Amino acid sequence: MPAPAASVLFVCIHNAGRSQMAAGFLRHLAGDRVEVRSAGSAPGDRVNPAAVAAMAELGIDISDRIPRILTTEAVQASDYVITMGCGDACPYFPGRKYLDWTLDDPAGRGVEAVRPIRDEIRGLVEGLVAEIDARSGQEG
Repeated sequence: MPAPAASVLFVCIHNAGRSQMAAGFLRHLAGDRVEVRSAGSAPGDRVNPAAVAAMAELGIDISDRIPRILTTEAVQASDYVITMGCGDACPYFPGRKYLDWTLDDPAGRGVEAVRPIRDEIRGLVEGLVAEIDARSGQEG
């Protein structure tokens, strides 16, 4: 099996909503072509149930995911570091591509309020996959 075209780390504060949805979309869209990680600066104890429900509507299961603490090693091992509201909690390493996606926090919201956030994340992840594929010369 070829090495992944890129490694991506999604970071939000609780690693329970936005970053988990983004990781779910990237796994779904890119499969084994991209290594996917997610983490939070202050991880919650479980993934947001509204985020799980919103993703399940699209046939993507993130119910088994566990919020993880952001580590320096995870950042160092990633080609792309995408933050979603964690501010300056993310360590900086030269040679990584840093993106900040400004997204509403789905914490404490019902699935109706999470759907537009989910859909915005899907569009951003689709753009990311296109960029990764273009850089690696692969068709997706």
